[in-house]
Amino acid sequence: MTSAQRPTDASLDERSRARLAEISALESTVDLAQRESYVAASGWHLDAREIALPSEAPGEPEPRGTFVVASEILRAYAFTPKRLITGAFDSTAPLLARPMLLTARFLWVRFELGVRVSRVIDEQRVTDGVGEQVWGYSYHTLSGHVERGEITFEIIKVRDTGAIRFRIHSFSQTGHIPNWFYRFGFWLVGRRLQRRFAVQSLRNMRRLVISALEASASVH
Repeated sequence: MTSAQRPTDASLDERSRARLAEISALESTVDLAQRESYVAASGWHLDAREIALPSEAPGEPEPRGTFVVASEILRAYAFTPKRLITGAFDSTAPLLARPMLLTARFLWVRFELGVRVSRVIDEQRVTDGVGEQVWGYSYHTLSGHVERGEITFEIIKVRDTGAIRFRIHSFSQTGHIPNWFYRFGFWLVGRRLQRRFAVQSLRNMRRLVISALEASASVH
C-alpha cells in the first residue's frame, strides 16, 4: 500500500486532519544535526528525568514483559497527563516523521503546538560500560511553536540485570511568540508546565505498565 492509499485514523475529526496536514509542511525550529550544541551555556534548558519500571528477566525483552508493554504505551502516546497535554495524530502513519498536534493546558492558558517525530530509537548500546536495549522516539518543534527544541522518550532495559526505566530528556528555549497575551502566558507557566508534564508522564507510564502486567497475569 502506498502512502497515498494508506487509511487515516478514523478517530481524527476533520479539523485535526487539516491541522496535521499543515503541520507536516512546517519547517523545524532547530537544526537537529547540531543537537550537541544546544547546551545551558548557550541559553538552552536541559531537562532529564526517569522512573524505574517493573524489571524482567535479563537478556532480550520478554514477549509480553515490561519493555514491550511500555514501548506500546509510548508508541500510542498514552502516557501523557490528559489534563495537561493531549496529542492528535494519525496512528496508521509511520512513526518516523509523524506530525502531531499537541494541545497544552495549564491554569487559564491553552496552546496548540505542532511537532514532528524526528527520530525513532531502536538499538542496543553501551552506557558507562552497561549494555542496554533501548526503544523510543523524539519529536521536535516546528514553526509557530511557542518553544524551540526536542524531547526524547526512551524505554531502557539493562540487559545484564533486567532493570527497566522510562526516561524523558529534552533541550528547549522559548520561541518567538508574537501575541503578547500568549507570550506572557507562556512566560508565566511554560517551565512549570514542562516540569509537571515530565513528572506526571513518568508516573503515568509506571501506573499503566503495572496495570497492564497485572491484567495479563490474571488472564494467564
